[in-house]
Amino acid sequence: MKWKAPGSKHADAAVGYLLRAGIDGGGNLASARRSAERALAATEDPEAAIDRIITTHTSIAAAGGLVTGLGGFLTLPVALSANVVGFHVLATRMVAAIAAARGHDITHEGVRTAVLLTLTGNESTKVLSKVGIGVDGVAAFALQSVSPAALMLVNKAVAFRLFAQLGQKGLARFGRVVPVVGGLLGGALDGYLMHRIAEHARAHFPPAPKALLPGPSTHFDASADGHPL
Repeated sequence: MKWKAPGSKHADAAVGYLLRAGIDGGGNLASARRSAERALAATEDPEAAIDRIITTHTSIAAAGGLVTGLGGFLTLPVALSANVVGFHVLATRMVAAIAAARGHDITHEGVRTAVLLTLTGNESTKVLSKVGIGVDGVAAFALQSVSPAALMLVNKAVAFRLFAQLGQKGLARFGRVVPVVGGLLGGALDGYLMHRIAEHARAHFPPAPKALLPGPSTHFDASADGHPL
């Protein structure tokens, strides 16, 4: 059966879920802000903290099984596997955590859209041009005053681009024919793709003019927030 990309309503639902689960957190997954705070609390160097964020998320992606305790994705009106949903939620969280570690306000709708846009990699400029927005770099776009209507168009365009990539590359079906071998190959591919997205995030979110980094007296107890990841 040929894979068919979902319609506009399904794209909206998928984007909404990525924003909620990937940035705000849920189930056994702490928010992107918490992820950034944990990394920053472990080192005085913001770039070293970002390295920790990338290593953590790449390792989880390679291991798989993230969404078993996430919840909510089964209600999505889109025929995507738990593995695919988990990967994109994790990638969204990693990009948002990198942005937060560099001082960007990930509660700002423009920044949240820029986080999603980063998932499209080298195609981000193409996605923006299709909705009539010309900009050089994702971070620059996030800092502009863009109308809510324009942000909705970008979010939807990102969803369609991601769905198109799934159809072209077969990620929803990759490595599922032979469970053991397929699982190993799928995990390696997920780790590789996560690392590529991380490199785009580094480039698209340079340090903000006024980075909101914790001071020397800030202490974050990662065990006290109730989220293991």
